[in-house]
Amino acid sequence: MFLDRFISFLKFEKHYSAHTIKAYEKDISSYIQYWEKDQLPLTALNHKEIRYYLSKLMDNGLEASSINRVLSSLRTYYKFLQREGLYPDNPTVLVKALKVPKKLPVVVQEEKLDELLDHENIFVENFEGQRDRLVIEMLFGTGMRLSELIHLKETDIDFYNQSIRVLGKRNKERIVPLMPHLNVLITKYLLLKKSENFDNNSLTLVVTIKGKQAYPKLVYDIVTRYLSLITSQQKKSPHVLRHSFATALLNKGADLNAIKELLGHANLVATQVYTHNSVERLKSIYKQAHPKA
Repeated sequence: MFLDRFISFLKFEKHYSAHTIKAYEKDISSYIQYWEKDQLPLTALNHKEIRYYLSKLMDNGLEASSINRVLSSLRTYYKFLQREGLYPDNPTVLVKALKVPKKLPVVVQEEKLDELLDHENIFVENFEGQRDRLVIEMLFGTGMRLSELIHLKETDIDFYNQSIRVLGKRNKERIVPLMPHLNVLITKYLLLKKSENFDNNSLTLVVTIKGKQAYPKLVYDIVTRYLSLITSQQKKSPHVLRHSFATALLNKGADLNAIKELLGHANLVATQVYTHNSVERLKSIYKQAHPKA
């Protein structure tokens, strides 16, 4: 029911990322298909049916956080239908989100990342090896998201002003400092990239070994492969490096508002979660060092 119009609304008016739009489309499509098999149109559904649908998702083993995401998708969809005059009200306002236990961001210890990046023999000196190193260094050195990295263009690097222009969620632009070691690394990488003489050289910074724009799975595989060399923790992803970036800054005394701006968070609440990691680290140090611990 007007799903195509809703997707266009998310893309062109709300400026949601491709990843978010895909998740919304999947959630709404599944919801519509579920009720279509019972030949029930959306106009016949109220908050009780929505609660029933969410309960069935829970019975199927979906976690509370995932169910809340589905509810968020439904709220946005019904709000859109209401705005367009296609639905009288928004039944999701009577449906409460589930309580989700707070999880601390998973990080890799700064010492281990330093060990990985400072090791002379881990990253091969050819184009692919330096491309892989650049991926790890950029994610940990700037805190940018996976989607932001794969869409980063060469022209977004300002070597003169030592800065990187990052286009974040909903096309929100932010400026991230370009550290001297990253400056050297990017310069070296671009020379290698140019020497490859790719037929269809992409203007994006990170590319495949054939010169095409990098894709999410490629970056994910690179991160997983290299983090596996230094940690046995189960979660090894580009977002773990983003978390590690923020936690490292906080542990070194960086201002929370500054970290918020560097990460591109819309509000401080999202950034404050990293303070819990810092407190847990202090507790660990206290237990190890204090004679009364």
